[in-house]
Amino acid sequence: MLEHQFDQQIDRRHTNSAKWHQYPADVLPMWVADMDFAAPQPIVDALIERSRHGIFGYEFPTDSIREQISCWLLQRHGWDVSPEAILPLPGVVSSLALVTRLFCRPGDAAVTLTPAYPPFLSVPAGQGLSVISVPLAQSADGWRLRYEIDFDALQQALSEPRATMFIHCHPHNPTSREWSAAENQRIAQLCAEHDVLIVSDEIWADLTLAQHQHRPFALQCTEAADRCITLMAPSKTFNTPGLGFSFAVVTHPVLRRRLQAALFGNLPHINIFGLLAAQTAYSDPACAAWLDALRAYLTANRDFALAYVAQHLPALRATVPEATYLLWIDCSDAAVTRPFQFFLQQGKVALSDGVTFGPGYERFVRLNFGCPRAQLHEALERMRAALVSATVRG
Repeated sequence: MLEHQFDQQIDRRHTNSAKWHQYPADVLPMWVADMDFAAPQPIVDALIERSRHGIFGYEFPTDSIREQISCWLLQRHGWDVSPEAILPLPGVVSSLALVTRLFCRPGDAAVTLTPAYPPFLSVPAGQGLSVISVPLAQSADGWRLRYEIDFDALQQALSEPRATMFIHCHPHNPTSREWSAAENQRIAQLCAEHDVLIVSDEIWADLTLAQHQHRPFALQCTEAADRCITLMAPSKTFNTPGLGFSFAVVTHPVLRRRLQAALFGNLPHINIFGLLAAQTAYSDPACAAWLDALRAYLTANRDFALAYVAQHLPALRATVPEATYLLWIDCSDAAVTRPFQFFLQQGKVALSDGVTFGPGYERFVRLNFGCPRAQLHEALERMRAALVSATVRG
């Protein structure tokens, strides 16, 4: 079965991997959203063949890549998007910065839900905007964490006169919620009432788990499509984040023309290997089969990690991811004050620090389970041993 290929442990320390070189060699990295799996073989083969040409000049996206993306969105997500509505871009974060700069003015505010993917907090600030954080409502059932949108708080935030943009994350990083149609429709209603532009980051769209299926925000909320810019990419899906390719779906022609006109000189050219990887990913049936196998493996990894937390880590609570390969963990009941530092120093496991996801999350960490199961097991074992040792010392 294809799933077995994901059990292969590939040595990344001899590469210049940010994930594997950020910390000392005795630390197991489970932090940044970068999987430890080889990309689908058709992508690897296409890049090797292209490199043999030897000339790597500028290239521009062709009509075919827009058509391939359009077909992918229809087949995978039921979203019938015209190729003309698709704008290839070099990356989601840089595109978010451009959209923020283009459609907001200094002194405006961007609203987002926390805990939040850290650039949602830093990018608007870098463009002269303030950020209005709306904490998600957290509940717990035993070791299970659950997050819901506090719509009263969201309405209050969007009603502020300086609020001009809502930065959405669907599916959500780090809680790994796949927002429901009802939740998205309520967001759309509030943004319409307050004339707020919606930027929906849907980079995790293809990585839903188990029975969950992604439906894009602009598809679920057709009345809001004309005030929505959707940002997507193949990078998380096919583990090609270093190749630099993403795209925006903008159905409103005026918004699309403004964004298209602002691209030259404000964003770098699209990486030619990223463009080729995307073309291959969205057109080769073997890549689609690889993705289906990956989703099954990630679902099994999720279930393995949650069973381990329930049985061996009683002081921790964790979300049950509906999408992504990210586990959001509440360490508030553990006998440690800064869990990120504790697990790094005592367990030799590098997780993402909850501090970076917004105020109030100092006792949280994020674990990346996009790795071979043996590696995931070792990381959890190290965390358990560190907590046991701390309890004994206490």
